[in-house]
Amino acid sequence: MGNPCDTQMKLVAGAAGYVLEDVPHLTDYLPDLPSYPNPLQDNPAYSVVKQYFVNEDDTVTQKIVVHKDSPRGVHFRRAGPRQRVFFESDEVHACIVTCGGLCPGLNTVIREIVCGLYHMYGVRKILGIDGGYRGFYAKNTVTLTPKFVNDIHKRGGTILGTSRGGHDTSKIVDSVQDRGINQVYIIGGDGTQRGAAVIFEEIRRRGLKVAVAGIPKTIDNDIPVIDKSFGFDTAVEEAQRAINAAHVEAGSIENGIGLVKLMGRYSGFISMYATLASRDVDCCLIPESPFYLEGSGGLYEFIEKRLKENGHMVIVIAEGAGQDLLSESLQSMDQQDASGNKLLQDVGLWISHRIKEHFAKKKMPINLKYIDPTYMIRAIPSIASDNVYCTLLAHSAVHGAMAGYTGFTVGPVNGRHAYIPFNRIIEKQNKVVITDRMWARLLSSTNQPSFLNPRDISEVKKEKQPATGLLDGENCRDRKSVTEDDPCIS
Repeated sequence: MGNPCDTQMKLVAGAAGYVLEDVPHLTDYLPDLPSYPNPLQDNPAYSVVKQYFVNEDDTVTQKIVVHKDSPRGVHFRRAGPRQRVFFESDEVHACIVTCGGLCPGLNTVIREIVCGLYHMYGVRKILGIDGGYRGFYAKNTVTLTPKFVNDIHKRGGTILGTSRGGHDTSKIVDSVQDRGINQVYIIGGDGTQRGAAVIFEEIRRRGLKVAVAGIPKTIDNDIPVIDKSFGFDTAVEEAQRAINAAHVEAGSIENGIGLVKLMGRYSGFISMYATLASRDVDCCLIPESPFYLEGSGGLYEFIEKRLKENGHMVIVIAEGAGQDLLSESLQSMDQQDASGNKLLQDVGLWISHRIKEHFAKKKMPINLKYIDPTYMIRAIPSIASDNVYCTLLAHSAVHGAMAGYTGFTVGPVNGRHAYIPFNRIIEKQNKVVITDRMWARLLSSTNQPSFLNPRDISEVKKEKQPATGLLDGENCRDRKSVTEDDPCIS
């Protein structure tokens, strides 16, 4: 698979430091494509809408906190229906594929893409690709209609099946070409979006009239730029049940400890928000915040202190936390799954054993209950707020593809849905900034130590982006100074 980050960013500069990070359009490499009136203007459901269509010049700013002399900064193209579309309804042959791990809301996104294409644009040919990327060339397809997908949002998982890996760009694009598919909707995390970027590049290289739209999916909320990923709210809500169970268990016995491991390979958002929502958690451990076990200010000392004060405690730990402490037994340190994710040791089991061993040596009896709700959370249907969010994501993707945009991911930026270049989604991961106020709120809520020494704090502060740094060196690969003469700008 090629490197999608090698693609040159499509930038447009404006006055007062305005920069539009635009997404590709089919006319960039097929300049003679005809356009057609958008059928939405005759759709009775939209007859009461004051303004049918998004203005072509509408953009969404990435940073909304500015100083009076700040440059206008980076913007993205606003999502939504356009006056002209580049596909006629009866020529559209769309396909949908889901890749990677399960996440609440997958079926809702599938349903709303199908219903959006069918009811808003009159599209009748929609295929579901079975089993992830390899399904393009190794499995059967499923014909999708509004009737077929009507109730799928009430189920967890994905009706299309999923898998990790299986990305063979040539075979996938060959399959797209052979089947006459001209709109590809790809739902998945950063690895999946990286694959989508490569598929788009191959389609552009072949000069095919095929729109490629990505819908970002990660239960960990670790995709950058967008406000949050779908399924995250559901995960935080369901995590409350596990935390509550741990609290009940711990509070019902002397020196009870409830330990809950939540998802978060590289980012601790689920653990942080579940802890803040619960108010029953005494200690939250995430990948971004190093901690240590022994000695003054360590985890063992804090556990002993809290047990003496309250007689019980609840600990929430993200799956990626404390991996450095497992270094002696990390045989799988350099191994990866089929999606390229590093295989992690089970930190929950490991830290449970270490806590038990420590207090056994101290002859202090404890009762520790370990709860891992990971697969219960991944497999449930999405809650109401995520269902609404999934609908907006799906419809925005459909509007973008019909308008001829391609090579983009859709998502909310500061509350407004936008079309974001693949490069920006896959260039880095979204992580909890432990020098921000949200982490300080958590520390205030749990009254746990930060476990950071002054050197750690200094290092983190060096990495933190300035609060109003609108042009912060992230674009155009290394984001050189952006001016009218910049070769990256069209």
